[in-house]
Amino acid sequence: MLGKVEICGVNTARLRTLTSGQMEELLKKAQNGDEEARQQLVEGNLRLVLSVIQRFEKRGESPDDLFQVGCIGLMKAIANFDPTKQVRFSTYGVPMIAGEVRRYLRDNSAIRVSRSIRDVAYRVLQCKESQTLLLGREPTLEEIARELELSVEEVSQALDAVCAPVSLYDPVYSDGGDPLTVMDQVHDTKNTENNWMERIALQDAFRALGQREKQILSLRFYDGKTQMEVAGVLGISQAQVSRLEKGAISAMRKSISVS
Repeated sequence: MLGKVEICGVNTARLRTLTSGQMEELLKKAQNGDEEARQQLVEGNLRLVLSVIQRFEKRGESPDDLFQVGCIGLMKAIANFDPTKQVRFSTYGVPMIAGEVRRYLRDNSAIRVSRSIRDVAYRVLQCKESQTLLLGREPTLEEIARELELSVEEVSQALDAVCAPVSLYDPVYSDGGDPLTVMDQVHDTKNTENNWMERIALQDAFRALGQREKQILSLRFYDGKTQMEVAGVLGISQAQVSRLEKGAISAMRKSISVS
């Protein structure tokens, strides 16, 4: 996106900007119904739209689509901006444009999220934008939760729900050779082929035991009971439990080593 000169037929290298005086005058005219002034405001702030949509360039969406959505946010900002608040238009416009783009991405996401969570996420993102402007830094989850009267868990869940998915093959680091991908970082060392084979062998060895041996091992290693407690459940002595347990474990070891 950064290297693309033309978006939606607009040459981004030739986008004009407006001075603060021009902005003030055109805003007054536009809010009094002057359509020509409104058009000049839109054209004079397209660079603002371009700067905002560059934040979303890795979402896999068409730059043309994002630019058009950003322009809708810009027009809403122009319509709702209050010059008496002594706030620069860009300060007000950026969150409006970003919010419109986020809403578009949220509603068109391949991953479907419930409406209630999406609504919470939209409120959280709006709060995050406004608090960033107010504090001069990104607010913490606790600060957002306090502002919206939500729990930290609800805020975190909402942000996770609208987070853009990442491909397992996206590169995260490269030193000139083969890049390190997301898949390399999340490689599963637990559920490997060897571990699966061991688990199957263990299950087969357990099935080959007698019913009493199975019961003793289940009570001891699944339920966490002591040999004395197992003896009480089965109505036998602790010495018998110990002998049967050792015999069962020995039989399983033999079965696994043979397999």
